[in-house]
Order: sequence, then structure tokens, then C-alpha cells
Amino acid sequence: MAEWTTQRDDTLAALREHVGELQLPQIAHGRRAIILFEGLQGSAKKFALRELTAAFDPCHFTVHSTPFDRREASEGHWLARFWRQLPSAGNTTIFFRSWYRRVLDDRVLGRTAEETIPRVFDEINEFEAQQRDYGTLLVKLYFDVSADVQEQRVARRRQSPWRVRGADDDYIRADEPAYQTALEQLRGNTDTRWSPWRTIDGDDEQQAALAALEAVAEAWSKAMPARLPQVVTSPRVA
Repeated sequence: MAEWTTQRDDTLAALREHVGELQLPQIAHGRRAIILFEGLQGSAKKFALRELTAAFDPCHFTVHSTPFDRREASEGHWLARFWRQLPSAGNTTIFFRSWYRRVLDDRVLGRTAEETIPRVFDEINEFEAQQRDYGTLLVKLYFDVSADVQEQRVARRRQSPWRVRGADDDYIRADEPAYQTALEQLRGNTDTRWSPWRTIDGDDEQQAALAALEAVAEAWSKAMPARLPQVVTSPRVA
């Protein structure tokens, strides 16, 4: 077991280095990228996020955590706070939870009106298509987890004296029927050709991190230019 763990540690280290190298042409060519980390509490998202951020150049990415915001209505369109967090040229924005909360957690918890769901799906697809049209790479990772593993992880977190009060208000079990229905509809409506979902098995944290980094590496390898940028010199004026 120890040998297997060491082997996976070595594989993760090599993969982090590889992802870091793949980021260089993105920076040089000024390409934009967005990565979404979606999934319930206890689904290994944060473990994988630590591994990914350890691979990237810290000067060229930002991470935004997007919990439910009761003040959202005062900001205009519900996507407005995400528009302000989009990446600039050469940079990556990582959303730790994203606009998909509206049709997952918020829907199950009664914060999203059911009659608005079809419109929300349309607005999400249009928004993501706009990102594609402007040359932004979008990688959507959904971390799946079994209810038993999720409960064990959440129980350990509850023992911490530093646990944030009210965190259980957003807790949804992985086997909650309403959540599974919402997730099935999400996949059916937003697993598009231009921004497909990649499902990560979160029961094993280290394996989940490997799968997430492999998905990012594959997407970067396909999307980022392999050639060096050309230096344009001004013509000599006679």
C-alpha cells in the first residue's frame, strides 16, 4: 500500500510539472481559460484544487469561491458577478463552485424558482458559447462522490473547532433524490459540444486529483498553440 501511495505521489508530481509546462504557451499567446470545480461537499474538490494550483504559475491564475449570495438581486443579472471575474489575456480563472449552483444546490434548497430553470439553462449555454466564440478555453469538472464517503469526510470536518457556523445549511447528501434529478437534468442540458462535462470520481482523493490534472492537461494540449509566438518588428523607415 505504501509503495502504491508513493507511486501515485510521484505520478502527481510529474503531472503537476507537465501542467505547468502546458501553461507557458497559454501565457505567451495570451489565451484565456476557465476551469470549473463543481460537486457537493466532501467530493474531493479542494484536494484536487490544491494540486492544480501547485502546478500553475501563481501570477497567471485566480481562484473564486462562489457561495450563495442573498444580495445577488441588487447586482442586476444573476450572472453579473461571474462576468466581473472572467480571465484577462494569458490568464486562467478557476471557479470553485460556479454558475451551476443555481440549478443544483440552490434549486434543491428552494432558492431557485422551478419555473426559471429552463431559462437559466439557456442563459448558461449562451454564456459559455460566448466564451468559446471569444477563444476562451472552458474546462468543466464535476466531482462525484458516494454518500457513505461524503458522510465520513463531512463528519471529520464537523469535529474541527474552526468549522464555519452555518455550513450545514448548504449540506446536501449525494444520494438525495432531488439532487440526483437536478444533476441528471444539468448533464442533459449543459453537456454541450463546445463545453462538455468531465466527471471525476471523488471517492479516492488522490486518484481524483490525478484525474482532474489529466483532464486539464488534455484540454490544454489540444487548445493551446504549440508554436512559439512570432516577434513582429517595425519596418525600418527610410
